Amino acid sequence: MAPASIPPTTEARDVFRELGYTVTGDGREFVAERKWRRVLVTALCAEGVDDLGPYLADGGETPRLRCFVTWHESASDLRDRLVSLKPPYDWAVIGVGGDDFAVMEGAPGSP
Repeated sequence: MAPASIPPTTEARDVFRELGYTVTGDGREFVAERKWRRVLVTALCAEGVDDLGPYLADGGETPRLRCFVTWHESASDLRDRLVSLKPPYDWAVIGVGGDDFAVMEGAPGSP
């Protein structure tokens, strides 16, 4: 497993490709598209869980769908942080590690 201080960018791309999405863009932020869905995906390391400011203040148009991908051990903390921030878009958190991943959706009734 990679160190928690490195964002899981390769793993994030692999998850979305496995789910049938077309992935475009470089770096730790990219777009995944499938049918009508267009998801802005951001890979975060464990330290990124506490610093979501830049990811919430995108500037310009707010994306409808966001997905944050982090290591399994940081996924619950990231979900809790997003629930408390109440961002103005639909979101999910994916925890990755090894050969598997787990999806955690936003709070019920969130935008």
